Amino acid sequence: MSEDFADRVAEVLTRLEPGDIITYGEVAAEAGRPRAARAVGRILAESSGQYPWWRVVNAAGRLVPGAEKEQRKRLLAEGVPFEGDRVARMRQR
Repeated sequence: MSEDFADRVAEVLTRLEPGDIITYGEVAAEAGRPRAARAVGRILAESSGQYPWWRVVNAAGRLVPGAEKEQRKRLLAEGVPFEGDRVARMRQR
C-alpha cells in the first residue's frame, strides 16, 4: 500500500464530521482506489485511533467486529440511528 493512498485516506477520514457515516468502500473510492476497501480497514486498524474510525462501517451498515459496543456508543452519542445491530441510515455525502 502506498503512502500516497494512506495520506488520501487520512484526508477523507479527517473531513468526517459528527454524525457522518461512510463505508470502507466509499473511503477507498474518495481516496482514488475504489476497490481498496480492505486497505482502508487496515489503515484504520493500524492508526491507533488517530482517525474517527467509529464513523466507518461496512456496506451493510455493520459495525467493526470486536469493537461493536464502543462504536455503537460513539455513534449514538452523535445521533446516528440504529436498526438492530446496523446503522439505520447513512447520511448522503
